[in-house]
Amino acid sequence: MTDRHHLLVHGTTFAAVDDRGDISGVRGGGSPDGLFVRDARHLSRWQLTVDGALPEVLTPVADGDGTRCVLVPRGGRQEPPAHTLFREQAVGDGSFAESLRVTSNRPVPTTIRLAITADADFTDQFELRADHRTYTKSGAVRSRQVLDDGLEFGYRRGEWRSCTTITTEPAPDAVEETGTGARRMVWTLELEPHGTTELLVRVMARPHGDRRALRVPRDPAALNEQLLALEGEFVEGVAFPTGWPELAAACARGLSDLAALQVPATGPDGEELRVPAAGAPWFLTLLGRDALLTSLFALPYRPRLAAATLPALAATQATETGAHSVAQPGKIVHEVRHGELAHFGQVPYGRYYGSVDATPLFLILLGAYVEQTGDAELARRLERNARAAVGWMLDHGGLTSRGYLVYRADKGGLANQNWKDSPGAICSADGSRPMGTVMAAGAQGYAYDALRRTAWLARTAWADETYAALLEQAAGDLRDRFQQDFWMRKAAFPALALDGEGRQVDALASDAGHLLWSGLLDKEYGEVVGRRLLEPDFFSGWGVRTLAAGQAAYHPLSYHRGSVWPHDNALIALGLARYGLHDEARTVAHGMVDAATAGGHRLPEVLAGYGRDSHPEPVPYPHACVRESRSAAAPLALLTAVGGA
Repeated sequence: MTDRHHLLVHGTTFAAVDDRGDISGVRGGGSPDGLFVRDARHLSRWQLTVDGALPEVLTPVADGDGTRCVLVPRGGRQEPPAHTLFREQAVGDGSFAESLRVTSNRPVPTTIRLAITADADFTDQFELRADHRTYTKSGAVRSRQVLDDGLEFGYRRGEWRSCTTITTEPAPDAVEETGTGARRMVWTLELEPHGTTELLVRVMARPHGDRRALRVPRDPAALNEQLLALEGEFVEGVAFPTGWPELAAACARGLSDLAALQVPATGPDGEELRVPAAGAPWFLTLLGRDALLTSLFALPYRPRLAAATLPALAATQATETGAHSVAQPGKIVHEVRHGELAHFGQVPYGRYYGSVDATPLFLILLGAYVEQTGDAELARRLERNARAAVGWMLDHGGLTSRGYLVYRADKGGLANQNWKDSPGAICSADGSRPMGTVMAAGAQGYAYDALRRTAWLARTAWADETYAALLEQAAGDLRDRFQQDFWMRKAAFPALALDGEGRQVDALASDAGHLLWSGLLDKEYGEVVGRRLLEPDFFSGWGVRTLAAGQAAYHPLSYHRGSVWPHDNALIALGLARYGLHDEARTVAHGMVDAATAGGHRLPEVLAGYGRDSHPEPVPYPHACVRESRSAAAPLALLTAVGGA
C-alpha cells in the first residue's frame, strides 16, 4: 500500500484507491481510504492478488475521472513477467465498476489464480477523522452473504440499514473466508498462448434511506462516458478567454469538477434538485456557505447552480431554536449530513447551523441571481425565506442588539463560525484567541451587502418601499459603525474581528479583501487595503495569504493562519476590481492561474503559504480537499474580475 490516494468522484460517491487500484481499509489519517457513499464506507478493503501475491506496479494509477494502471507479477530481470494485468476503475452515483484484462506473455498455455479480497465495514466518515474520536454503536450487526455471482455485505443498527452488493462476470470459482470478516473471491484463469481474458466486477451501494432505482453499471467505460457527458454539458457554451489559454483551461477544468460534485437535494415543494457539494473527500455534501459562494462565482456562466442552491437552502432553513444544532429561526443551514452518526444524533451535523455567514450569503446570492437573470419569480417564491433570513440577522444574529453579526464557539461543533472555522483561526497578531462572543469582520461585510441587495428586492420584486428603506438605513448604519470600530489606525487596516468586549482582534488577515468584495469600506480605505494585500508579507506569488507573514500567529502550513485559499483570493480579486484596483486584481489572478497550471489546471482547496521566490512550485497543503467546489469555481470569478487580461 502506498501513501498516495487517487480520488474518483461522482455525485454522492467517491473512491480513494492507491497506485495499484487497491483499498487497504486504513482507519484515520489525513485522507480516507475506501468507497464512500453518503458519508459511509461501502468498501473498506479491495485488494487484488495474483497467485497469492500482490502484483507490482508497472504503470501507477493516474489522477482523472477514471483510473487505469498496469500490473505485473513480481519477478526479476532474468525472469520476465508471465502475464500483464490491465486494470480500469470508475465510479457512478452509488456504484463502482472495475475491469481486469489479463494477457499472457508466454507462448504456452498458462494458468493463474486471481483473487479480490473485499470487505465493507460501513464506517461513518466522522470515525475516520484524524481527531481519533470514538463512537458507541450499540447493537450494530454486520452480515456477509455469498451470491451465485458474487457477495453481499450488510449492516444494521436499530432502524438503520445499509448494504453493498458485488457481482462479477464471470462468477467466482470460490469465495473464501479470511478470518478477518473480509471475503476473498477467487478465479482460476486458463490463458491460451499470448491469450487474453477479461473479468468484470460491479459494486452497488445502498445507503440507508436511499430509495432511488439504481442502475447496475455495465463497465468502467460506461460510467466514464456518463461523467464525460455531464462534464461536457457543464462546459458547453461558456465563452473562455482566447488571449489567456491558461485561465481558459482552469475554467474548463473547474466546470468539469463542478459537474462531478453535484449532489441531490430537495426544494421547498419537494422538487428534486442538484446542488454543488463542498468537496471530496471530507465534504461531499451540501454546505451552505460553500454552495452559496460556488454559485455566486459561477453565476454569470452557470446560473442554474444558484437556481438550485437557493431553494435547497430555503427548504432546510431553520424555523425553530435547537441547542444541539445551533438552529435559530431564519438561519440558513451550514452543513447537511446523511450518515449513521448524524442519524442517531451522535454528531450534530444532520442539519447543523453553526455558520454566521451562510444567512447573509443566501440573501446576497438571491439578489445577485435576480439581477443577473431577471428571474423575479424566484425572489417572490422565496420572499418569506428572505424576510426570515433578514429577521435572523437583525434579531438572533445580533445586528440590532450588538450592532454586528456575532457568534460564540459551539462546544459540540465548530469553534469559529465564519469561513475561517478552525480552532484558533480568529486570533490576534500574537496568536492569542478572543474570549466570549466574536464579531468577525468578513461577516459584517456580507451583512451589509445582504441588507442592500434585499432592499433592492423589496423595492423591485416585492413592491415594499417601507421595508426597502428600513434595510437601506440598517446597511448605512452598519457601514458607519464598522469603519469606526474595526479600523486600526496605526496599521491602516481593518481588524480581523472584535471580541466580546468590543476590543479589536488585531491580526492582519485576508478577510479584509472580503470587505472590498462586499463594498463595506469607503473608497479611500478600500484602496489602502487593496494595495496592502499585495505587499510581500501578504502575497506569496501564488495568492494572498490568510494571515500576513511576520506575525507571531503566522504559519505557512496552518489551515487558516498563513495558507493560501483560492476561493479567498477569488473574492479578493473581485473586491479589488470593484474598487478600481485592476492591476492588483490581475496580479492576484495571474498568481492563482499559475498555481492552477502547475496542478494540471486544477486549484485545490488550499495551498501552503510558502513564497514563490523561494519555492518555484506551489507547495500543497497536506490535508486539502483535492476537488472542492469553491476552488473549482474560483477561475470563473477571476474571469469575471479581470476578463482575459
